[in-house]
Amino acid sequence: MLKGLGTALVTPFKGGEVDYSAFAATVDWQVEAGTDFLVPLGTTGETPTLSESEKLQLLQVTLKHAAGKPVMAGIGTNSVAGTLANMRLLQDADAFLVVVPYYNKPPQRGIYEYFKAVAGATAKPVYIYNVPGRTGSNIEAETTLALARDIPNIAGIKEASGNIGQIEAILEGRPRGFSVLSGNDDDTCKLMQKGADGVISVASNVCPAAMADFVHALQAGKFQEAEEMDKKLHPMFKALFVEPNPIPAKAAMAQLGLMENSLRLPLVKATTETEALLKEILDKPWI
Repeated sequence: MLKGLGTALVTPFKGGEVDYSAFAATVDWQVEAGTDFLVPLGTTGETPTLSESEKLQLLQVTLKHAAGKPVMAGIGTNSVAGTLANMRLLQDADAFLVVVPYYNKPPQRGIYEYFKAVAGATAKPVYIYNVPGRTGSNIEAETTLALARDIPNIAGIKEASGNIGQIEAILEGRPRGFSVLSGNDDDTCKLMQKGADGVISVASNVCPAAMADFVHALQAGKFQEAEEMDKKLHPMFKALFVEPNPIPAKAAMAQLGLMENSLRLPLVKATTETEALLKEILDKPWI
């Protein structure tokens, strides 16, 4: 059961190619800062633009530098065949993150059968990723709970719907050991106070130590302390989504000297206004 702080890792590019050296350095930074588990090859990693060879090398670098921390690899596509191909390619991961199929707009029974088929192809933990703002489809609480009850290795969900009522229903109805992880940084405080187990974070790419302190305070039940941290972190949470993720995150990481501010089309660099906003936030001493 993965819990605590997971970082949805950015993929650095340099001259159009993956910058594996910068990526290794960011993984080292995450480990040193206290991140609990690592999530390469998700949306934040611009995975749709990566080749199979690049995906495999990024996973290998993550595993090499993870210092024993669990690694959850993003493998989801909008077909069972495509997702299983990624699963075979990335078989050394400790767990798999599988997005609700995008573009197809399946009914709930189709979503159920899809995850049943994917999970049935592995003994490793499978985590559902619900992000309807990107996929065009929402997995309803009843479907999530049915999968959690029926399929032993469907181990949890990254919930980025922003639908607090839906997530509360999952928290109330889930079987023992089923992990509920916030998929939105700005929902983390309220969801963990309601019993969620952690977050898969974008902001922790930029401020991993601050995010680790925040999430670990919530895990320890130090809610007043965590609420104060949440207030300080909120401007960063907001700024990282003024343009589509990971555009602002990469701009911020470039400002910190962690990587080149380079993305693959159709994503482009942040605007000058976003750059200025991020600089203002990063200049604050708490970062």
